[in-house]
Amino acid sequence: MARHHQVLIIGGGTAGITVAAQLRRKDRSLGIAIIEPSEVHYYQPAWTLVGAGTYDLQATRKPTTDFIPSGVTWIKERVATIAAAENKVTLQTGEDITYDWLVVAAGIQIDWHKVKGLPEAIGKGGVCSNYGFEKAPYTWEVLQSLKAGDKAFFTQPNTPIKCGGAPQKIMWLTADYLRRNGLQGKVAVEMMSPGTMLFGVEVFRNALLKVQARYGAKWSHYTNLVEIRGDKNEAVFDQIDPATGAVTGQRVEHYDMIHVVPPQSAPDFIKQSDVANADGWVDVDKHTLQHNRFPNVFSLGDSAGTPNAKTGAAVRKQAPVMVANMLRVMKENKVTEDKRYFGYTSCPLTTGYGEMLLAEFDYDNNPDPSLPINTTKPRWSMWLLKKYVLPVMYWQGMLKGRA
Repeated sequence: MARHHQVLIIGGGTAGITVAAQLRRKDRSLGIAIIEPSEVHYYQPAWTLVGAGTYDLQATRKPTTDFIPSGVTWIKERVATIAAAENKVTLQTGEDITYDWLVVAAGIQIDWHKVKGLPEAIGKGGVCSNYGFEKAPYTWEVLQSLKAGDKAFFTQPNTPIKCGGAPQKIMWLTADYLRRNGLQGKVAVEMMSPGTMLFGVEVFRNALLKVQARYGAKWSHYTNLVEIRGDKNEAVFDQIDPATGAVTGQRVEHYDMIHVVPPQSAPDFIKQSDVANADGWVDVDKHTLQHNRFPNVFSLGDSAGTPNAKTGAAVRKQAPVMVANMLRVMKENKVTEDKRYFGYTSCPLTTGYGEMLLAEFDYDNNPDPSLPINTTKPRWSMWLLKKYVLPVMYWQGMLKGRA
């Protein structure tokens, strides 16, 4: 007979742990289980600072067991399939787990293999990335090795990614490092992006354009990385027609440093399940976070099919909405009228060592500020927020169900 849990949460990352903690605080009678294979929990937002040489790598990880809420069952396995029509999840061991209520908080999948040659090249020869605990320190190593005449490239893929500002955060920090070490204008700094603009929200875009001008960094739009030739230190980019989206040609560049943000997608087991939408993400109402076809299924965080930027800040706003709606549906078979998520996210954009601007916005790309100061201007106080306050809020607030 299959194991059964009243509430089953897939994923023990930011979203899964936060929801479990909030559910326990609201109703300690609930029988909750979390499926999460990793014994280590990472604070990923700090990896940009690790890559810039200004944060302790070891401080970004803690044992998962420290954050599984008391009374919650931890299933240390991986999910193979979801069959929501049968209220069932199958583990990679072949075991079936049934549930009354399902929360899908499985995060996002890193698809290194979708850039030809990248899996073989990453971590050597100037090819670096802050998307990984083991990978981020090499970014700092490469950054320090830059010298006059070198070329440093920064890439953004043509897929959704976790922390949409990450590609440019490390570029600004690299540019500031070069400025501080007498290398501004002597090392070429260029962002290669398939997008149409530097940032989607006008007020923050205007602020970032000033940052770009300060450093003299170049920004190439409609340019998508498709191959790394590690033996030649060459990167191959598709050139995209802005009107049709068609590939019109290729551009090959020699690099001395290339920071790669890899393509990302919904986890394969979600794509192949009955909870997925046409793009592979969990098919939920973007305001209530309840599944559009299975009323006992909810989703939040990176794996949810909501059109917000995929950040931990989004989870902080999504979790209380999802928890309130789920509990109301459990008791009264309807969502709470006044509990809606309107797409809030925030992106702490480090624009140099000792300064940051905080981009907060909603589904409609309207600014959605939460602080009583103008965060469109890079500030030292925001740098302190990023480096010292937000990690504490994360470990002791969000993951404990308090924030």
